[in-house]
This record gives sequence, structure tokens and C-alpha cells, in this order.
Amino acid sequence: MNREKKLKKPVASFILLTNIIFLPLFCLVGAISMLGFPARVFDVMFCASAWSSTVAFAILFKKIYPGENFIQFVKDKFKNKLKFSVILTVTMIQAFIFLMILFLVSKNSEVDSIFTISSWGMLIYFFFKNLLSGPLGEEIGWRGFAQIELQKKHSPLKASIIIGFWWGMWHLPIWFTTGFVGIDLIKYILFFMISLMSTKIVMTAFYNLNQNLIIPIIIHQFFNFFIGVINGNLIDLIMYNAIFYLVVAVLIIIINPKKVLYGKKDTNIYYC
Repeated sequence: MNREKKLKKPVASFILLTNIIFLPLFCLVGAISMLGFPARVFDVMFCASAWSSTVAFAILFKKIYPGENFIQFVKDKFKNKLKFSVILTVTMIQAFIFLMILFLVSKNSEVDSIFTISSWGMLIYFFFKNLLSGPLGEEIGWRGFAQIELQKKHSPLKASIIIGFWWGMWHLPIWFTTGFVGIDLIKYILFFMISLMSTKIVMTAFYNLNQNLIIPIIIHQFFNFFIGVINGNLIDLIMYNAIFYLVVAVLIIIINPKKVLYGKKDTNIYYC
């Protein structure tokens, strides 16, 4: 029996296939919106498009890890016991950022409500829709595979910057649905990329401290959810996010807790 050949550039192949799968799904989501389908149909297809990275990874899995089982691989990413200190720290950091942004928006906003959600039912629906359309669909591929795979060749910090950039670029089609043009579009893209790359560094640090995929899922969920419930100018919201998450990322890089981002030779402990 011939052994199945491993991919020479698994991360590059993953990023390429993720975009190939995502683009037609995103176009379908746009068509559904323009044709006036019910909001629930739009939400379902939007969530489905967010899973393009997981689908791409599942398709490539046997060529990346011949002889291994995809389901077991995913289970292993959640097997380590969650550390209360890690969960508490990331929750407090993001709650603080949320409150700071809320304060800044409330000072400058002239709208009646600074929240986009008007009822508890809608808040719960938005929370779970956001969970399905972002963190759960993206983290297995981008963090569970791509980040860890790159850490075999680069420091976690360098791998975070690389994956953060390509993760941001994966959102490129969404940028042009915002309605922004000219300088506003440039500002939106700049702040968006800073936000994502900074958040990616935060995710990596805390994931490496606990080695359970629940951690980046929590960070991703709060990042999307908090900005989604604030009623404010989108560019301002993205700018505030970029500033605060960049400050947190820089502090983590400086502190480098337990050398989880760089400087440790035996970092293969984080690759399992």
C-alpha cells in the first residue's frame, strides 16, 4: 500500500482552500440579502460561510496528518482542564475594554440608546448566533490547526502575526459591504487589521497558557459580541477596539508570561 503524501505547505494550502470555499458562500449570502429572504435564512447562511475554515481543514486533514482521525484531533484540542485564572483574566480584560468603549461612546453619542439590542430575547439570540457564526466556526481551523502548525517553525508571537494577518485578509470581502469608501474605508481596514492581529496575539498567549481551544473561543466570542451590542459609529468602534486590544497585546508581549510568546527553546510543549 502506498503511503499518502503529506502536504509540503499545509498552512498555505489551508488558507487558500478556506478562501476558495468562503467566497462563493459569501456571494450566496449577499444574494439572499438582496433577494429579500427572511432574516433567519440570511443568518443560517451567514453562519455556514463562517465554517469555511473548518471545512477546508477537514478536507485537507488526511493529507496534513496521514493516519490520524479528524474527530479525535478536534477532541484533543479541548481535553486539557480549563484554568479558572486564565478564564477570569481574559474575561476581566475584555469586560474592561467593553466598559471603556461603552463610556467613550456614551459621551459622544446622540442616539437614544447606546445598545443595539432592545430585549433579553434578542440579546440571547444574538449571543448564540454570534457564537455559531464566528468562534465555533473559525477557531478549529485558524487557531487549532494553523497557529499550532506554524509554531513548529516559528515563535508563537511570529506565528500569531502571520496568522493574524491572513485571518484578517480572509475578511476582505466583508470590508466592501460596509458602505465605506475613500479615507473611511482605509481607516476601517487599518483599524480592523490592528484589532484582529492584536486579538490574535492575546489569543495565542492565553491559549498557550491553558492549551484548550475554549480559551480563544471565549476571547473571539467576547470580541465580536461586545462590539455588536454597542450602538455607535462603526469606524469609531473599530478604532477603540484597535487601540485597547493593541495596548493589551503590547503589554502581554512585554510581560511574556511563562515565555508563552517567545524566548523558550522547548516550546514544543505548546504544539500538542
